[in-house]
Amino acid sequence: MPAYDEIADWYERDFLGGPATVDDPLGIGTALRLLLGPGAGPCLELGCGTGAYAAQVRALGRTPLGVDLSAGMLRHAAGRLPVARADATRLPVRDGSVPAAVAVMVHTDMPDYPAVLREAARVLAPGGVFVHIGVHPCFCGGFADHTDREAVLIRPGYLDTYWTKDSWTDHGIRDKVGAVHRPLPALLHAFLDAGLTLERFTEGGGPTPIMFAIRARPPD
Repeated sequence: MPAYDEIADWYERDFLGGPATVDDPLGIGTALRLLLGPGAGPCLELGCGTGAYAAQVRALGRTPLGVDLSAGMLRHAAGRLPVARADATRLPVRDGSVPAAVAVMVHTDMPDYPAVLREAARVLAPGGVFVHIGVHPCFCGGFADHTDREAVLIRPGYLDTYWTKDSWTDHGIRDKVGAVHRPLPALLHAFLDAGLTLERFTEGGGPTPIMFAIRARPPD
C-alpha cells in the first residue's frame, strides 16, 4: 500500500514508538489474551504492518506470521516475524491450513474488508479461530470528534459506509492515509456473509470505547 510506504518510518518511530508494550490504553493486548488466547502453531496476521503485535501473539505460545501490502511497513516487521508481501483479499495460503488468524487495527485500511473476511474463513483450519480487533465503529470515524476526551461529539455520518480523511487530529492515521467506515451492523453482517460464526466480543479504551474486538470461527 503506497500510502503506508510513505509514512512507515513515522508510524514506527512516532505513532507507535516501537513495538506494542505493557502500555495498552486501547486494551488490544487484553483482547488478544481474552479472544485469541494460548495456543500452538501458526497465527497469520492480516495487515501486520510493522509487526507491532507479534511479541504478544508469540507470548500466547503461537507462531506469528504476517502479510501486508506495504513494503515500507514490512521493512520494519521483518525483524519481528516472518512476513510476505501480499493482498489480504488474495492470500497466498492453502485452504484450511492455519489454526489461527488475526487482524489488528487494520479493517479501516481495507476497502474490501468483506473479501478479507472470506479469505480468513477460507484459510482457517476446522476449529480454528479468527480475531478481529479494530477501531470501534460506533465511536471512531470521520463523524466522531475526540477533541474533548470526556465528551466525544458524534456528528452525522455513522450510518453510512464511506472512505474519508476527515479527522479531529493531525497526529493520527486517518488524516494521512484515509480510512473506510462501516457501521456496526455492516461489519457484523460481513462476518456472517463470510460464513464465520461470531463467538465473543470485547471493547477497550475510554471514556467511550475506542476498540471493538470479535472472536469468530470458520464454517464446520
